[in-house]
Amino acid sequence: MTALPEAVALLERLADRGWTIGIAESLTGGLLAAALVEVPGASVSLRGAVVAYATELKHTVLGVDAQLLAEHGPVHAEVARQMATGVRAVVGHDGVPADVGIATTGIAGPTSPDGQPVGTVHIGVSTPAGTHAVALQLRGDRDRIRRDAVAAALSAALEVIR
Repeated sequence: MTALPEAVALLERLADRGWTIGIAESLTGGLLAAALVEVPGASVSLRGAVVAYATELKHTVLGVDAQLLAEHGPVHAEVARQMATGVRAVVGHDGVPADVGIATTGIAGPTSPDGQPVGTVHIGVSTPAGTHAVALQLRGDRDRIRRDAVAAALSAALEVIR
C-alpha cells in the first residue's frame, strides 16, 4: 500500500512540533489509524487509537457525555468534539494528554439506524488551542464514504496544525 500524502504531511507537521496524536474512530473502524501507520516512522507521533464503534464505548472509554448520546445519538458534531478530546486523555502518558486528537463518527450505510442520511459524517479535531468539528455529507457506497471520511479527517487536522 502507498501512504496517503495527507497522512505523510500530518505526521511531518506533528514531528516538527514534537507533538503526539491519538485517534478515536467510529464509522471509519480503524482506517484512519491505519492510514497513519502506513507512513514509515509514524510511531514518532502516533500514540494510539480507539475504535469505539458501539455507542456506549464512546461514553465509557472516551468520556462522551451520556446525556448527549441519549438525546442526539452518536452521529453529532458535539459527540465528535468530545471523542477527539477524550482520546487525547486516553492515549496520553503520565497524566499528560496527547497534543492532538482526531475523531470520526457518522453513517456509512448502506442504511441509517436513526434516520439521518447515509453519508452524514462529523469529524472532531482537538489540540491545545481548542476543539472543533467539521460536518460533512458524503456521497457514495459504504467503502467510498469511509475512505472519504479518512481523507477529510486528515485534511481537517492539517488545517488546524499549521
